[in-house]
Amino acid sequence: MPQYQTAGAAGVDLHAAISAPITIAPGARALISTGLRMAIPKGFEGQVRPRSGLAAKHGVTVLNSPGTIDSDYRGEVKVLLINFGQEPVTFSPHDRIAQIVFAPVTIAKLEMGSSLDETERGSGGYGSTGRG
Repeated sequence: MPQYQTAGAAGVDLHAAISAPITIAPGARALISTGLRMAIPKGFEGQVRPRSGLAAKHGVTVLNSPGTIDSDYRGEVKVLLINFGQEPVTFSPHDRIAQIVFAPVTIAKLEMGSSLDETERGSGGYGSTGRG
């Protein structure tokens, strides 16, 4: 059962539900089972996020981060890991591979329109605000 590791933790760790070790080569990815299915309440989502230790030590992260688990999904939660590091990384059964944060979701009302209101930024894209 996933658990919060500390009283202030935002996410619970997800563990590898595998029967044998899986090695991810540099530049490769793997879809790893957690063995979990969950019923997330309507109005919430589960955000699958990387574990900072795996990213810092090995260059392993969640490829589609954050991966969204919708409230109406009832299948097994799997984690898509990628190894951006220089060395192969092996995961054993029950290793912590990611974390999941449960967050509220706002449902937007989408409308078609022929124009948008003006803003100071306008259509300025990447780098247009002069930061970074």
